[in-house]
Amino acid sequence: MNKPVSTKTLIADTSLPLAAETLDQLLAAIADGESERERERILPHQQIAMIKQARLGALRLPVAAGGAGSTIRGLFEIVVRLAEADANVAHILRNHFSVVERLVRIPRDDQAREWQQRVAAGAIIGLATTELDSPQVGNITPDTTFTPDGDDYLLNGTKYYSTGTLYSDLVLVRAADPSGRPGATILPLDRAGIELIDDWDGMGQRLTATGTTHFRNVRVKRQEIVFDAPDIGYGVPYSNTFAQLFLTAAVAGISRAALRDAIALVRSRKRTFYYAPHEKPTEDPLLQQTIGQIAASAHAAETVVLVAAEALDAATEAFDAGRADAEALAHRAALLSAQAKIVADDAAIRNGGLIFDVGGASSTKKATNFDRHWRNARTLSSHNPVTYKERAIGQYLINGTPLPAKGFF
Repeated sequence: MNKPVSTKTLIADTSLPLAAETLDQLLAAIADGESERERERILPHQQIAMIKQARLGALRLPVAAGGAGSTIRGLFEIVVRLAEADANVAHILRNHFSVVERLVRIPRDDQAREWQQRVAAGAIIGLATTELDSPQVGNITPDTTFTPDGDDYLLNGTKYYSTGTLYSDLVLVRAADPSGRPGATILPLDRAGIELIDDWDGMGQRLTATGTTHFRNVRVKRQEIVFDAPDIGYGVPYSNTFAQLFLTAAVAGISRAALRDAIALVRSRKRTFYYAPHEKPTEDPLLQQTIGQIAASAHAAETVVLVAAEALDAATEAFDAGRADAEALAHRAALLSAQAKIVADDAAIRNGGLIFDVGGASSTKKATNFDRHWRNARTLSSHNPVTYKERAIGQYLINGTPLPAKGFF
């Protein structure tokens, strides 16, 4: 099994309750009962409350702002471990960290500083952006509206796949004003007119509350809206790369979870087939080989994620500094992230099946819930089909055609 990653070198501010020992304890607490929660559909409200109390959501905030000053690589190392503990909980936080990265990490006005303060205190931000009427998944022009009402606006619309919002304190919403200018707002979820519906019924990631959110005449102050611009939020080229790589880190964590359970399964076996090469499962070279195969692919998946995260760190640093090479570095990070997805998705889906090769028919019982690893990996990988990534990579390498700058790259 992979050696746990030390967080002592990842977190700059040791005054936060995020020292390595504390993080290990938090992850162990989240992992406790994970399979039962997934099998019985027990929503992880308690586990998200632990994360809020630990202020894990402030990892990317600067130390001066009450955060941990983590690099993107440092964050993603933790995301992989968190997904190993509970893939649902890791996925719940994806939108939070994506919003923080775009609009909160480096605030540009008093409103953004207020959002930053909420995150530093432990608040989690959800997301409500997807609309089913859009003919193309990833199209960023919303039908949800900001309608002027005196000095303020009224927000109206319906969003789908609002992953994590049910567990959040705030929610980022995408909408457009009467001229069609798109923008985003971050609102407290207790504001009048917001309704959350937990109607996600996917085969995997069952506890992410990836459901429907209605906004009915929700009052929004002008200063709470950030309209798209070339240098902020959704206007930045390859601004979705972070969110994409976050999902891939979660998939890599699922491979680690499959490895953990496969090792435990072999160690627990008391019986084997009469024609097996060894009467003790732990000494069976075929089972040992399968464990080695799972371990190698899990390691490869995590490695490519962290290499892409380092590229994203470089691009983010260049963008923050206003350097001319920022967009080229962002394209490189998008390329490495797309390649990482191909490797990690294949590893997790394969490992989710290989776990049954080290067990007998009893390992398929509902009580074991081993199928959750395959179901969760397959569900996450389906967000952005690998085939489109592979084609875009090939087109770039052969013809020099840049990857799509928006949407799921």
